[in-house]
Amino acid sequence: MRLAILPTAVGFLVSVAAPWNVFAQSRDLLLRDWTPRSQMVVEKTEILEPRFPVIDIHNHLGDLDKAEEHLAEMDKAGVWKCVSLDARSAGDFYKEHLRVSHSVAKERFVLFFRPDFSKIDEPDFGRREAEKLEEAVRMGARGLKIAKSLGLTIKDRTGRLVPVDDPRLDPIWAKCGELGIPVMIHVSDPKAFFAPLDRFNERWDALHLRPDWLFYGDRFPSKEELLEQRNRVIARHPETIFIGAHFGNLPEELHQVAKWLDVYPNFYVDIDARMGELGRQPYTARRFMIHYQDRILFGTDTPPNAEAYRVYYRFLETDDEYFDPNPAHPYQGRWMVYGLYLPDEVLEKIYNKNALRIFAKFRGAE
Repeated sequence: MRLAILPTAVGFLVSVAAPWNVFAQSRDLLLRDWTPRSQMVVEKTEILEPRFPVIDIHNHLGDLDKAEEHLAEMDKAGVWKCVSLDARSAGDFYKEHLRVSHSVAKERFVLFFRPDFSKIDEPDFGRREAEKLEEAVRMGARGLKIAKSLGLTIKDRTGRLVPVDDPRLDPIWAKCGELGIPVMIHVSDPKAFFAPLDRFNERWDALHLRPDWLFYGDRFPSKEELLEQRNRVIARHPETIFIGAHFGNLPEELHQVAKWLDVYPNFYVDIDARMGELGRQPYTARRFMIHYQDRILFGTDTPPNAEAYRVYYRFLETDDEYFDPNPAHPYQGRWMVYGLYLPDEVLEKIYNKNALRIFAKFRGAE
């Protein structure tokens, strides 16, 4: 009798214990390992090529061994031109970058010069670096890139942070206006990077993977202060075009970006690596892009990859709902995005016409 009952009893105990065992295992799951799969069944529109030829105004192609690979991915994705922001002044790397890129496809790669701020303490730094920029332009460079380290981490010999609006840089900004070339300027980062790393931080997991991206605390200026420094430069140099990287680095507050565009006619923004912010507010973002359609440029900040480009096309061209933006750019949070379904007239301007209009301001170097 006991032998007959035992399997039934064991089975009952297992059936009762199993859910608790699974629950116990789930309690041990680390956030970094949690990759939930959406149960939503929504339309997925496959877009292999963009509606219009694309100029990617924001990319990094400094790995010169991959120039042919980058070009092949651009061809697969319908990308006409790609801007590399890696033509560094330091060590005269810009010369090699120009040589390699032009040998592969001169009309397809556009290079922006990046100043060497390690020389900030040298006499006449701004004038000397402006002269070097002019030389780079004669060789084929067509813009200037400012990385987020300016204002945030770069210090002079006194140990003081070099602000974005440091007067020693004025000759560089002025030279860009004189030559008719744009400045791609990256100042600050997502709002979450300047907030406490606590349970309220929406980028908690990304910042634990990349702790060097956290700029909260007394060692760093506030995000607001950095953006004010940038805006003073834009106001001081009205003849120079400034492109605010990452949607002016405030896509979380589109109303504020709108004010800047209204106040500074020489200010533009690009969309690179901020699909995660824009795609969470599709109604507001769509209205914004239609209203400011002449001031927005396409960019990715992701080395040329056809699949990554196609996520951007889906975002801009379709009304698809609740899809993952991460294939286009990593570390963009755990949220999903919604397509903007922009009109053709707006798409063409964002994809290429606005960039072409800025490049047409080029006056060249003597």
